[in-house]
Amino acid sequence: MSQRSPRIRSSHATNPCPCGRDAVYRDCCGRLHAGLASAATSEDLMRSRYSAFAVGDEAYLLRTWHPDTRPRRLDLDSRAEWVRLEVLGTTGGTPFHNEGTVDFRAVHRERGQEFELREHSRFVRHEGAWVYLDALTE
Repeated sequence: MSQRSPRIRSSHATNPCPCGRDAVYRDCCGRLHAGLASAATSEDLMRSRYSAFAVGDEAYLLRTWHPDTRPRRLDLDSRAEWVRLEVLGTTGGTPFHNEGTVDFRAVHRERGQEFELREHSRFVRHEGAWVYLDALTE
């Protein structure tokens, strides 16, 4: 978990969580972003990372990226509005695994047009926590 002070963006706290689960941001992915909880599964981490894109939390994205594949910095596009996440399937990634994959489709809107990102992501445990490793190619 993060050592930074727990803080949830007040502008998002009571909004529905972007990850698509039936909870408000503060009680769902906001807890992970603020360092109050850790992802129990690779799917939980993937959903929280999607939400981090939606709320613009670059620090969380970098913290949850494996150090071997993590970029030095991110430049999130503030014009992109992340509007929908669909988890298509998972393998492994439970609290009893050390590796897992999540196949998902994420939709974002930019200048009135919708764009789809489809990815089959790999996650591993690093120092006891789930982290994003990379995307599998077909």
